[in-house]
Amino acid sequence: MTLLTTSIWAAPRLSMRWVPVFRRNFLVWRKLAIPSLVGNIAEPLITLVAFGYGLGVLIGAVNLNGAAIPYILFLASGSICTSAMNAASFEALYSAFSRMHVQRTWDGIMNAPVRLDDVVFAEMLWAAFKSLFTSVVILLVMLALGISSSPMLLLALPLLGLVGITFSSMALIFNALAKGYDFFTYYFTLFLTPTMFLSGVFFPREQLPTAMRLVSDWLPLTAAVELIRPLFLGQWPAQGWLHLAVLVAYAVVGFWVALALTRKRFGG
Repeated sequence: MTLLTTSIWAAPRLSMRWVPVFRRNFLVWRKLAIPSLVGNIAEPLITLVAFGYGLGVLIGAVNLNGAAIPYILFLASGSICTSAMNAASFEALYSAFSRMHVQRTWDGIMNAPVRLDDVVFAEMLWAAFKSLFTSVVILLVMLALGISSSPMLLLALPLLGLVGITFSSMALIFNALAKGYDFFTYYFTLFLTPTMFLSGVFFPREQLPTAMRLVSDWLPLTAAVELIRPLFLGQWPAQGWLHLAVLVAYAVVGFWVALALTRKRFGG
């Protein structure tokens, strides 16, 4: 037991052999890129239009740090973070599980001189890439709608990539534990959905009770929103390094735990 525990929790052993695994996923996805893209962006755009232009008319402006900003802008800057979270999570759960357990693609890859560590790392980066790709398309739609025209939005791109890495790393933990697709319902229902409502996406977090606000302060989606929303407003994030550290910590710990559990699943 000690040897097994030491083995699965060892530091990641990575090489450039993750690149062919990433490329393999890209080539498969390229054949179905349009349906995949439509599926990823339809829901967030519908939500943005329905709540932003519908509910936004009733709300008008939101008071944020003493300044009134249009609700559509407030919602858009939060919903793009949610889109990155959901796209990364879906890919690292359902698609990765299909390749790992149902199709046994990972087993086939590891017949070549490719470590499991490289496969898991490639899956994490691939989910993050799809998340970033989806986010960029949604951001372009927001720009076309004139929701924001801040040049600082260019800085949002690497941050959205980090958001994708963070949530794909965390999702791979549940991928390693899952026995079937139904297991992922717990992750979406008990973690992602509460996270979405507690992280200031739809309303300012100042309205939350104190205890819930304290929990919200350390959620990864909160860190993402606090980093990206100011960029929509043409401002620098307050305490940006702290929020960046939160995302990096979740990403590093999440990947390490996911890798350890995946090693255990594959027999150490």
